[in-house]
Amino acid sequence: MAWEPIRKPHLPGIGLNLADYDQAVKEFSWEAARAQLDGLPGGRGINIAHEAVDRHAAGSRSGVTALRCVARDGSITALTYADLKGQTSRFANLLRELGVAKGDRVFSLLGRVPELYIAALGTLKNTSVFCPLFPAFGPEPIRERMRLGDAKVLVTSPELYRRKIMPIRDALPGLEHVLIAGQPPDDKTIGIAPALEAASDQFEIPPTDPEDMALLHFTSGTTGKPKGAVHVHQAVVAHQATAAFALDLRPQDVFWCTADPGWVTGTSYGIIAPLTLGLTLVTDAADFEARRWYQLLAEHRVTVWYTAPTAIRMLMRYGPELPASYDLSALRFIASVGEALNPDAVVWGQRTLGLPIHDNWWQTETGAIMISNFAAMDIRPGSMGRPLPGITAGLLERGDDGRARVIDGRVTEITEPGVEGELALRPGWPSMFRGYLHDDQRYAEAFAGGWYLTGDIARRDADGYYWFVARADDVIKSAGHLIGPFEVESVLKEHPAVAEAGVIGKPDPVAGELVKAFVAVKPGYEPGEKLLTELIAFGRRRLGAVAPKEIEFDQNLPLTQSGKVMRRVLKARELGLSAGDVSTLGGAG
Repeated sequence: MAWEPIRKPHLPGIGLNLADYDQAVKEFSWEAARAQLDGLPGGRGINIAHEAVDRHAAGSRSGVTALRCVARDGSITALTYADLKGQTSRFANLLRELGVAKGDRVFSLLGRVPELYIAALGTLKNTSVFCPLFPAFGPEPIRERMRLGDAKVLVTSPELYRRKIMPIRDALPGLEHVLIAGQPPDDKTIGIAPALEAASDQFEIPPTDPEDMALLHFTSGTTGKPKGAVHVHQAVVAHQATAAFALDLRPQDVFWCTADPGWVTGTSYGIIAPLTLGLTLVTDAADFEARRWYQLLAEHRVTVWYTAPTAIRMLMRYGPELPASYDLSALRFIASVGEALNPDAVVWGQRTLGLPIHDNWWQTETGAIMISNFAAMDIRPGSMGRPLPGITAGLLERGDDGRARVIDGRVTEITEPGVEGELALRPGWPSMFRGYLHDDQRYAEAFAGGWYLTGDIARRDADGYYWFVARADDVIKSAGHLIGPFEVESVLKEHPAVAEAGVIGKPDPVAGELVKAFVAVKPGYEPGEKLLTELIAFGRRRLGAVAPKEIEFDQNLPLTQSGKVMRRVLKARELGLSAGDVSTLGGAG
């Protein structure tokens, strides 16, 4: 079906951070964005922790609640900016006492508990490098990432230490210290609480060059072995600017980002960006549960909510009655990231919550939001939106392998609307990754012809809105058609029986590849021949020649912890091949 745009009221003076897109693009400069931050006193550089914590603690927002951490049992730990400054200073002093220096890697393996946020910001204060891990990882992917990342310190919980670190600690000779948020399990670990109590709450942040390494994020592994993307302190300029533009965040907001800090979203927008704006950040240590989520939104009067398409689709299963039973009147803006957001989810937000879901696009490598649907702009359901001010995006002609065609170091940009190409960005934004750790060749291969090559296929309409098609290595080539699996998945998920879908190309001697779909059905629907016939017909009516020729029911689709269907795992299973790195599968460990 053709989705009608969701019109926004274009009212002057309504206080949006980005009220006029074209004017903002014309007037924006990264130099002006940098001027919105303090920088370290005495011109000693720029440090993420200073911009997120210390400058607020020294000013009028000192007593404002910075963190409101909701535990699994519902209890709340609240920290003002002054509290957070003291606690992160203690952590920085602890690191210094342990001999942890500038550039040393401090890994975290924790749930969303206060110690995680204290460790992240305290590490950055010490000019050490913060490296978050997702707590659902199993021992082997943890070991591999810590080995690749040259881990010197790990911050974790007693339970995670026993289950996941003890079996691998001897294989990590560079790991010198394990700090425990709780009772230390053995004499090889250090309890954080008494160690912080003994440390001073005064700490002077050392000189920090904007290009000093600050963050190490491992890619999610949906397209192969994870890579360690290096980010620097200068990235905070983009964190603050993009949070203001794409999420419309302001100091008075109560903000909830549901992403775990083990992923880049949960660090860039679940820790750093909101705190740079001096607002109140809500975190929840529990897993997804629809009633709990709606209750949290209502009770904490959340104004801006940033979540994932998978979570939105899970909420959609419960119908409109559940959210209607909670007071969500404080909520004014909802955004989504993690994978492309199917159009019906955007419309569901408008119909059920009174607010559309604003999709946006970025990557671990970009470090911050690059393309977005903005508060002031009409939404075209299914679109990623338009590039952020300060970001130059383009589409490049592709070769037979689906990637940008590079000839003698040159590429060709697509200018006409509606033509698919590899999405590319002009380098130069502050949060662009500065390398893949220990892999200079792979980093060099990510650039060509003056562009960063994202590996994503997209198209652009006549008004400059971008539309995600597929990862380049997911594109299906069938009987002369280049088919993006996301489009097929989105249509299948519009059928009332379909909860989730994954689409791959299955080798075929005649067509090259056939489109095959794997479908998980919603409760109350029975997989079987009748539903199979109905879904195939539904696909043909809606998609024509690119509809799936085969559909297989699978109630356990391989999803990453961030909610992406791992198509390469589906394809490997179909072909009887090794699935490669599956460390980010949901429920790992």
